Amino acid sequence: MTATLNYSTAPGHQVLAAAGKRILRPGGKAATEQLFTWANFQPEDTVLELAASFGESAIEIAKRFNVRVVGVEKNPDSVVKARDNIKNAGLSDQITIIKGDIFNLDQITEKFDYVLAEAILTMQSETGKAKILSAIKNHLKPGGKFLSHEMLVRSNESGVRKTLSQTIRVNANPLTISEWSTACQDAGLTLQQQQTGTMGLLNLNQILRDEGFWGTVTIVWNVLTNSHLRPRVLQMRRNFQQQRNHIGYIVFLANVL
Repeated sequence: MTATLNYSTAPGHQVLAAAGKRILRPGGKAATEQLFTWANFQPEDTVLELAASFGESAIEIAKRFNVRVVGVEKNPDSVVKARDNIKNAGLSDQITIIKGDIFNLDQITEKFDYVLAEAILTMQSETGKAKILSAIKNHLKPGGKFLSHEMLVRSNESGVRKTLSQTIRVNANPLTISEWSTACQDAGLTLQQQQTGTMGLLNLNQILRDEGFWGTVTIVWNVLTNSHLRPRVLQMRRNFQQQRNHIGYIVFLANVL
C-alpha cells in the first residue's frame, strides 16, 4: 500500500502507518492500559473488537488476560495479515477475525462481555456514531461493558473539527465529554468511568513510550528521508500542536443501561 500511497490526499492514519507508526490512538498505550484496568478482564471472558486491523490488540488481550476475542475488520488485506499473525502466535483457537463492516454487525449473532473500539467513532458523523453505538449495545450481554478510546474536543468545537478534517483528510468529528456521554446514553449505554488527557499522537515523548527507541528512530528516519511523506507528517504535527489547548483524548467505560 505504501508504494502507491498518495501522501498528500491519503487519510492521516494511513500516512502515519506508512511512516512506521504502529500505535495510532490519541492517548497512546497508557490510555489503553487504563481501559484494561477498568475492564478487569477475567479468563474466558469474551471480547468483540471493532476494526481489528492486523490483530495486534486482539493478540495482546488474548495472551495477557486469557480471554476469547472476535475481531471485525473491513480491509481484506488486513484480515489476511491478522489471521497470519494470530496463527503465528498460536492463538487461532482463541481469536477469530471476521471480514466485515462495523456499520453492519448483523452477521455476528453472539453477545459479548466487552466491546472494544479505539479511534473509530471520532471519524464518524453524528448518524454514524449513533448507528455504531446502537450495534455495540445490541452485542453486549446484560451488564456488558463498552471500552472506548477516542479524541476529545475541549473548546472551539467548530474550528477544531474543520481544521482536523482538513489536516487528516477525513471527516473528524470529536466530541466534548458531555456529548460523548449523551451519544452513549442515546444508544442505551451509560458512562461509568472516564479519563481525559493530552492528545500526544505526534508528541516525541509519547512516540518514545508507544513505539520504543528503535521504533521512534525508524519513524524519524522515514519522515526525514521521504520528501513526499515529510510535509504531510509535519503538517499534522504542526496542526496538532496549534490545537493542543482545544483537543485531547478520552477513554471511557460504559455499561448497558
